[in-house]
Amino acid sequence: MRFLHTADWQLGMTRHYLQPEAQARSAEARLEAVRALGRVAAEHGCAFVVVAGDVFETNQVGRDVVARACEALAEVPVPVLLLPGNHDPLDAGSVLTSERFTRLAPDHVRVLDGTPVEVAGVQVLSAPWRSKRPVEDLAARACADLDDGTGDRRAGLPHVLVAHGAVEAFGASSPDPAVIDLAALERRLDAGQLDAVCLGDRHSTTEVGRTGRVWYAGAPEPTDHDEQDPGNVLVVDLGEPGRTAGAGRDGAGRPPLVVTRVPVGRWRFRRHRVELSREEDVDDLERLLAGLPDKSRTALKLSVVGSLSLAQKARVDTLLDHYGDLLGALQVWERRSDLVVVPDEADLDALALSGFARDAAEGLAVRAQAAVAADLAAGGTGGERGPVPVTADAVAAQDALQLLHRLAATGARSA
Repeated sequence: MRFLHTADWQLGMTRHYLQPEAQARSAEARLEAVRALGRVAAEHGCAFVVVAGDVFETNQVGRDVVARACEALAEVPVPVLLLPGNHDPLDAGSVLTSERFTRLAPDHVRVLDGTPVEVAGVQVLSAPWRSKRPVEDLAARACADLDDGTGDRRAGLPHVLVAHGAVEAFGASSPDPAVIDLAALERRLDAGQLDAVCLGDRHSTTEVGRTGRVWYAGAPEPTDHDEQDPGNVLVVDLGEPGRTAGAGRDGAGRPPLVVTRVPVGRWRFRRHRVELSREEDVDDLERLLAGLPDKSRTALKLSVVGSLSLAQKARVDTLLDHYGDLLGALQVWERRSDLVVVPDEADLDALALSGFARDAAEGLAVRAQAAVAADLAAGGTGGERGPVPVTADAVAAQDALQLLHRLAATGARSA
């Protein structure tokens, strides 16, 4: 018996660092991930799909997001079970019970409301969020009826729990009543009350605990630079039904759970640290940016350290402007960047100024040197110690010289 485990679609998500056209590509990629998991389910012979929370980014997503989501769900060829999570809880304003969703949702899509569901010979237990701040362990509540001593709600059927939230294993605050008690779930797994636990909320694909039966699917499309292994869905193989002990079975008489990662995500979130002090370093940066694959679906965060002349800094700015137009997103990580501009005689000569203008440029260069002196006094560039303690006057002088250099270069090209 196989099924597909996914979570954290967050359809309708927006990102502040994405330009409108890149935001549209990101939204389309999320819908394409839904279609892709339908293809994965068909290719791997999955009997159904469970979505472990956060189908939508919020309960206030627009009608267009709902309509396009239902259109994508219609392409999934097997039953789809949707769990309300912390982003789209099953409250009075739930998008998952709204007329705009229920009217358009395909017949094979079902919202998990805590009522046990039997699908393809599997009993699915669910722990929906009903508010943004639950006051109990929802996974424990979903399993409460298993405590009658029989070990099963329906004898002979595999039992799968679908839940959403943090577990104590990842440092979740124990005073939080909504934290999932992993040890309690593992005791149920050992006793044969549960066969698999499908979790959502953590965007990186992650196995949890010691049993091999508790997994976070991760988000099918990456959402941030901090995620370790996003962009996957999980094909979960429960093995053949029955609980008769035998070779290759665990203490509950079950075959091992087999979980297979299948990549479906198209976007990539990358981080790079670059050190710039020579023209060759700028060449390396250009090769790095030029060599990034699938630029329109790549979000790059750069930390830049070192010292450059005005001409070199102007070249770096031009590179960042150009590739910022090509990439899905290009951010300079200010907290970990420390780049100072050291104007030299060649920079001033390149401005081709004379008289009063030359005197003004030389004066700015002297004031800008204060930034370099302060940086050296602080231990040199590196970006790990926080902001360089330079004066506002020195920074303004650097900025003015950079602008003057770029304007002069623009005038020279147009002459």
